[in-house]
Amino acid sequence: MPVPPYVPEGTAEELGLAAYTKILCSAVFVTGRDPDEAAKNSAYWMVPNNEAAQVTFEVDRSQKLVRATLGAATKTARYYGDQGCVLPAHGKDTIAFTPIAVRTALPDAMTMAWPMGDKADATPLPASVDRDKLAAAVDAAFADPAALTAAFVVVYKGHIIAERYGEGATKDTQLESWSMGKSIASTLFSLLVKDGTYTLDQPAPVPIWKAPGDPRGQIRNVDLLHMSGGLKFAGNQEPGTGPDQLRDHYYIYEGGVDVFDYAINRPLEYPPNTDGRYRNCDPLTIGYLIKQAVTKRGETYLAWPQKVLFDKIGIRKQVIEPDPFGNFIMTGYDFGTARNWARLGLLYLQDGMWQGKRLLPEGWSTFVSTLAPAWKKPVYGGLFWINGDGAWNLPKETYLMAGAGGQNVWIDPSHELVVVRMGHFHGTVGRHATTATNKALALLIEALGK
Repeated sequence: MPVPPYVPEGTAEELGLAAYTKILCSAVFVTGRDPDEAAKNSAYWMVPNNEAAQVTFEVDRSQKLVRATLGAATKTARYYGDQGCVLPAHGKDTIAFTPIAVRTALPDAMTMAWPMGDKADATPLPASVDRDKLAAAVDAAFADPAALTAAFVVVYKGHIIAERYGEGATKDTQLESWSMGKSIASTLFSLLVKDGTYTLDQPAPVPIWKAPGDPRGQIRNVDLLHMSGGLKFAGNQEPGTGPDQLRDHYYIYEGGVDVFDYAINRPLEYPPNTDGRYRNCDPLTIGYLIKQAVTKRGETYLAWPQKVLFDKIGIRKQVIEPDPFGNFIMTGYDFGTARNWARLGLLYLQDGMWQGKRLLPEGWSTFVSTLAPAWKKPVYGGLFWINGDGAWNLPKETYLMAGAGGQNVWIDPSHELVVVRMGHFHGTVGRHATTATNKALALLIEALGK
């Protein structure tokens, strides 16, 4: 397809409506939520200028699609099975790739013990854990209804010691995960480092960056993983940005474009590894490199994460939605159960080892949890966040997968602890989710008696 223009096409209202429609489609067909509840608590936020209340929508369960209208604009998103919900390609009424079924090679989860399965764990709670404080921690996570907590799971020394779900959710519910998917991108890329396909310090092998004199040729893989590649790409955590403006950060979710082409065709704004900024172009370029390597091998790209990662750690289904051209977005639009995320956290807690076998490169956990040099605040590593500013009531060496709407997986090596908290987006308004979760984390540390 032609390279998309640098300035996103369409009005903020039209683009926001497209994202609203896709989010609602996924909430209904991937997660199984009530459409009105999902529109109110998750889809609303992408529509600018408080116009979400003016959106009307219909859910067509026979055709597995959602159609939404705002003023003169109407957008449609359709459910494509294991690829989740996808917007049509820009200027078209359908997608530009062929969906496939993604199947796990694992047996039924109830036939295998945790963490490879979901069979009940009879391991007794360690005597050092205060049961009352542990129960109080879980209660705190759900105490404020406005926080919209959907799941809270605690894994201590490899075992689930606490687990609760909000209304409509269970251990099998594929919940909105948003930018926790960036940490999946890092994990998948690590497998290509482990097998020698890529190295951290090599210039990112993006063909169009190889032209003589192209300054982007200086960008290394490690710069992209550190969110300090330097590409010009308006983010959502910089001054003057928001969903009511035409921003690159949101356009990849709503424009119906090839997100990889859109990312790699950005010009350089500042020298690589000089300024750390939260910009989706960097993990998207990592995603581009993943697809480049997998397709060159002749492997099935859309099934590759299940084969090389998820099956290895007991995850039977994780929905990573692609753009209309079949590219995993992984900066958002991903869905997983709380237990899925707990398994991924446990993989990192165990330094990339899983039941005696090394899955991730040696030292990868250290890499992702070490402060990226170009970041001014001590909060970012290798597509993982770091608790270096003490924002969470956990040790500062704790690192985490984090996504919009209060999605988090904390990995606390000093306590041998993984905590998963997931919820619906509106719960973050007024910091309800953050406050409730931080209370829960503080009580949890007290419960562990350390």
